[in-house]
Amino acid sequence: MQFLVFVIIYPLLWIISILPFRLFYFFSDFVYLIVYRLIGYRKKTVRKNLEIALPHLSAKERLAIEKKSYQHLCDMFLEMIKTLTISEKEMDKRFTFKNLEVYQELESKGKSITLMASHYASYEWVISMNKYVNFKGVGIYKKIANSHFDKLVRDIRSKFGAELVTTKETKATILKNHKQNTLCVYGFASDQTPRLNKRNHWGNFMGITTPVHVGAEALAKEFDMNVIFLKVKKLKRGYYEASFEVLAEGNTASIPDYEITETYIKKVEQQIMEAPEYYLWTHKRWKHRK
Repeated sequence: MQFLVFVIIYPLLWIISILPFRLFYFFSDFVYLIVYRLIGYRKKTVRKNLEIALPHLSAKERLAIEKKSYQHLCDMFLEMIKTLTISEKEMDKRFTFKNLEVYQELESKGKSITLMASHYASYEWVISMNKYVNFKGVGIYKKIANSHFDKLVRDIRSKFGAELVTTKETKATILKNHKQNTLCVYGFASDQTPRLNKRNHWGNFMGITTPVHVGAEALAKEFDMNVIFLKVKKLKRGYYEASFEVLAEGNTASIPDYEITETYIKKVEQQIMEAPEYYLWTHKRWKHRK
């Protein structure tokens, strides 16, 4: 059944991917009407998240952000599909890196790098960064239940040479590369809700005390990796600019526990506050609160 669903849907995805950009975004507007207006996909979750995270705004202001966030969500999902057939030249034009020298300077230190990003703007097109790095690029992702679509996503996200590993494979992969002295840059998006357990670290995110992922920090400290933050800004529809900020370098094991994570979370907050409509609000980010 999974294969049948894939066989039916894949041709449609490929057709979408070859659409000229003007027609492509016209189609995205149509998808927005279905997802937001007709289906109302996770609309209650989005509204609750916006109320929790942006209480200083009026209901009218939050509604405007809500609508824009759905428009962006549809754009971003389809842009991932567009990656199937997009040329390197087109990608270079639409996703640029402002200060690559900051990242390259960190590479010169001769240690693997933990790259922390967020579910903001275009986290899908970050894959183009792999063209500009000397280290082996490894992206951490959550496995999709349908094995055929999982392979499709892996193929899309590894288009520019990055290797994808699931969250369950992460530590074993890092350990293997560490033993083989293979220098890598590991990409983590650590701003979503972790599973709740007694070992959770509770941090302050958007003014709410909530569990936060600390895996990226823990692995960086365990394997002596430098840490960098990737900030993505949406310039206009279909165009993005990324910049780098060093979070930790040198002896990361000596940094107090959770300091790297707390710094990262603050940077994500700043990113969201600049333009909240480009954040992924459909996830139950504040499901657990104190």
